[in-house]
Amino acid sequence: MTSPGDEHSENHHRPAERSNPVKKPASVSMDHGTWIPLRSRVGLSALQIPADYKYAKDLLRVCDANKDGRVDYQEFKRYMDDKELELYRIFQAIDVEHSGSILPEELYDALVKAGIELDDDELASFVERVDKDNNGIITFEEWRDFLLLYPHEATIENIYQYWERVSLVDIGEQAVIPTGISKHVHASKYLIAGGVAGAASRTATAPLDRLKVVLQVQTTKASIGPAVRNIWKEGGVLSFFRGNGLNVVKVAPESAIKFYTYEMLKNWIGGGDKDDIGTSGRLLAGGMAGAVAQTAIYPMDLVKTRLQTHVCEGGKAPSLVKLSKDILVQEGPRAFYKGIIPSLLGIIPYAGIDLAVYENLKEMSKTYIFLDKDPGPLAQLGCGTVSGALGATCVYPLQVVRTRMQANRPGGADAYRGMSDVFLKTYQNEGARGFYKGLFPNLLKVVPAASITYMVYEAMKKTLDLE
Repeated sequence: MTSPGDEHSENHHRPAERSNPVKKPASVSMDHGTWIPLRSRVGLSALQIPADYKYAKDLLRVCDANKDGRVDYQEFKRYMDDKELELYRIFQAIDVEHSGSILPEELYDALVKAGIELDDDELASFVERVDKDNNGIITFEEWRDFLLLYPHEATIENIYQYWERVSLVDIGEQAVIPTGISKHVHASKYLIAGGVAGAASRTATAPLDRLKVVLQVQTTKASIGPAVRNIWKEGGVLSFFRGNGLNVVKVAPESAIKFYTYEMLKNWIGGGDKDDIGTSGRLLAGGMAGAVAQTAIYPMDLVKTRLQTHVCEGGKAPSLVKLSKDILVQEGPRAFYKGIIPSLLGIIPYAGIDLAVYENLKEMSKTYIFLDKDPGPLAQLGCGTVSGALGATCVYPLQVVRTRMQANRPGGADAYRGMSDVFLKTYQNEGARGFYKGLFPNLLKVVPAASITYMVYEAMKKTLDLE
């Protein structure tokens, strides 16, 4: 087989030799040498693409190099050249036997390596959708024709998702996603990788977490220096890690509950089309999944807060069993859910702000920094760090109220009667600044926590053979 690079050097990719996944390339309307913009219904119909084609706007943006809202012949030709070379490279990577065609078993192996499982019927449907001459193998020309107008990076995961959208029907009809698709064969391994990454991240930032909680519950003037000295006096270095054991233990169940709840809710909201629930759908599913996970592990969170705020003599903290038993006997089972209302109230706005800022930052970096290429993992990490910090800051007053309710013991002179009482007393005695005690160490956690989570997660994926 002659590679696209060789063809490019010999023929410079004559456009007449092109084909595309919606066929009839000669029907592209030209207006004084300019391809009619994809956002125009006339231009879309000329390409036999419906006006609501999911990738129309993305295709226009990628092709329109000079950002004038129109795609001329040279811009379109440049896109076709670059895309064909990109598709040839991944074609070669899947064609491990170098036979010049992709066999069904080679495609299956590539999908499994990416963490995607298909049964025999789904694999046959995938091959049949691409294999135009129905000979059971996929040639490069068939591969190219199927993906040439797909404007995003051609990774095996993206190609699979693209096939899901056009599966069983031609472009132009409403895509029907067959049941059973999107089953990740390595789901448990991904949860393990995420759990280990979360545990490592929380352990590394445990001193900042302890400092934050100590500052949050102080009703008098709070400053970082004295708080650090008091923690040190309680038991030296180990005192900064008090409560981290529970923090680490709750990572795995919290992640698992959130992950599976999110997947089920996406399926319910999207009516089976989990890839097309939109931003509001993802926000709702993510918020509800977070609320379910938070409720399930909340007693552990309350015990952790009590442990971190317990005043110890000689640096000896009470055991978890004794502390939990004392709460149950002295305050009753409802005490384990003190502060859960402000905790749940903060989930949706936090998720909404985090998601909105992250998506906007990623889109801005893609447009202005990476010039329509997908941002790399480090850039996405940076976007996530900024969005997470902003979201946490906006809902921080609710965190302070939650922590004070968790640490509150009945019978004391300063005991709170409920959430509204915490708000009122905090504002009366400490002003608006009282709702932001501990914010600085909390923000200091964001960058190292995100970075450590990312690095450990990537390392675990390699260890568990998920790449």
